[in-house]
Amino acid sequence: MTACIHSSRTQVIEFECNQNYAKFCRSDYPDQFSCKPICKINVYTHQDYDDLWPKMKDEARSDIDQEPILSNYYLTSILSHSSMESALANLISMKLSNSSLPSATLYDLFMGVLTEDRELVNAVKDDLRAVKERDPACISYVHCFLNFKGFLACQAHRIAHHLWLQDRKILALLIQGRVSEVLAVDIHPAAKIGRGIMLDHATGVVIGETAVIGNNVSILHNVTLGGTGKSNGDRHPKIGDGVLIGAGSCVLGNIRIGDWAKIGAGSVVLKDVPARTTAVGNPAKLIGGKMNPVKLDKVPSFTMDHKWCDYVI
Repeated sequence: MTACIHSSRTQVIEFECNQNYAKFCRSDYPDQFSCKPICKINVYTHQDYDDLWPKMKDEARSDIDQEPILSNYYLTSILSHSSMESALANLISMKLSNSSLPSATLYDLFMGVLTEDRELVNAVKDDLRAVKERDPACISYVHCFLNFKGFLACQAHRIAHHLWLQDRKILALLIQGRVSEVLAVDIHPAAKIGRGIMLDHATGVVIGETAVIGNNVSILHNVTLGGTGKSNGDRHPKIGDGVLIGAGSCVLGNIRIGDWAKIGAGSVVLKDVPARTTAVGNPAKLIGGKMNPVKLDKVPSFTMDHKWCDYVI
């Protein structure tokens, strides 16, 4: 058993993992990598959740000190709000509104959902932390909150999914349509998405109606989780926890991508991928993992840009 600990929390979860199998690599400098076991799961305490919004307000004030020209923007977007829920509802409503769909109407709708569903708000905070921890381009929580459209698209989907489950499907589909138009991300409101999600860059991401995505998943731009066009009903992929899906990949059909698997950029995946296995190519082939133990002598080029590395033993 291995204890996987993250410095920002006090709770520790123990579970079985093979630290020699794979490592998650992140660097704050181009030539320096710091690798952590990919088995790490972040579990935050109530104190962590409570501390995040005050920390974001402090970051906003620091940004204003550096760039006073942004003072009004940060005031209306962050500092004038008493809670993250209010700021998020305001930000998404401003993004998705148009001349016939006033931002005030959307704000009331979104605020109602966020106030009602506390677990949704905690999922939002998990997503924020996931982006901050995994994406070296993210310099602060407030930077992600205001500027990362993948984060905003994911939160709009969470609201739409809540409405979908309440049988308010027309509103849910309206939100999907506006997000697709404004942010170039198309996620069906019926799709089920876990926590700690990072949609990196996010442009061109398409996620189908019956898709299911686990926790701590990272998806890059131009990824499709779609159907094959040959079946109805449950026809979209099921993505396990901790999966990384590279840019331009297509995962098609009611197939399973196992926990902590990786899909290489540009791959077309039509069959199940076992847990802790890397799949690359068109059609995708397994190049590493317990089911196909091929040693990777160097970091695959499709992952270097995002500071991920595999060492499969």
